[in-house]
Amino acid sequence: MEVFGVPLNLLLSQMMLGLVNGSFYAMLSLGLCIIFGMLDVVNFAHGAMYMMGGFFTWMLSHYLGIGYWPSLIIAPLVVALIAIVIEMTVVRKLYALHHVYGLLLTFGLVLVIVGVFRAFYSVSGRPYSIPEILRGATDLKFMYMPTYRLWVLFASAVVCFGTWFLVERTRLGATLRAAIERPDLVSTFGINVPRMITLTFAFGAGLAALGGVLAAPIFPVSPLMGDSIMLVVFAVVVIGGLGSLLGSIFGGFALGLLEGLTKAYYPEASHVSIFIVMMIVLLLSRSDVIAK
Repeated sequence: MEVFGVPLNLLLSQMMLGLVNGSFYAMLSLGLCIIFGMLDVVNFAHGAMYMMGGFFTWMLSHYLGIGYWPSLIIAPLVVALIAIVIEMTVVRKLYALHHVYGLLLTFGLVLVIVGVFRAFYSVSGRPYSIPEILRGATDLKFMYMPTYRLWVLFASAVVCFGTWFLVERTRLGATLRAAIERPDLVSTFGINVPRMITLTFAFGAGLAALGGVLAAPIFPVSPLMGDSIMLVVFAVVVIGGLGSLLGSIFGGFALGLLEGLTKAYYPEASHVSIFIVMMIVLLLSRSDVIAK
């Protein structure tokens, strides 16, 4: 059976692989959306946090013999601690300034962080073994899907929707949103608003690092692994709606699907299809939305 000249099995296979890529887009764009939507900072260093998550996973295994499962917790925590230091020392001073200052500062941080890793490890990719329990493939009837990629799809969906529930449907999330919108009022209740802002920045960075941990067994671990994906993630945030958590989640998975469909019908355009959609969204959006 064919769908517009493409065998159905091939089409479904590309869609599944696109969903896996979309899971990374969704997780990274969610972290970026939390930082921008709540702290009003354009964090260009988000890709570097993703890269550090992957690299720390490799380093934990290579130097300390720590496996994949502990790294799922340790690597994001280490990156979150680094993010806390960054927020308290430099980013905090830019909250009252224009977005351009935050963009330029975090872009400079990217160059510094990537430069340090390149100096010690060069740009060559390093392989990371898939955990034994997740090796092999699963029969989906229309394709044999690598089991690890199914795990990535499941884990990212749980993390993304769990994060959305935490921010939008719990008392902690309500307090956090109130602290961002009315810090003077919230502080009168004895809540440490600067600490909450710092932890929010760290949480967004930790999400990016978790994406890097999940990516380590799939993509070569390299200081440059965060560069290309960040361009897509920024596009996802724009398409999903600036500051919209659900928009970032569904936008990430949807654009992954679009990328997979494009690979099935016109592979040459697969890498630019997302940016074409972004340009269309920007052109069709109202001027006040673009101004934000």
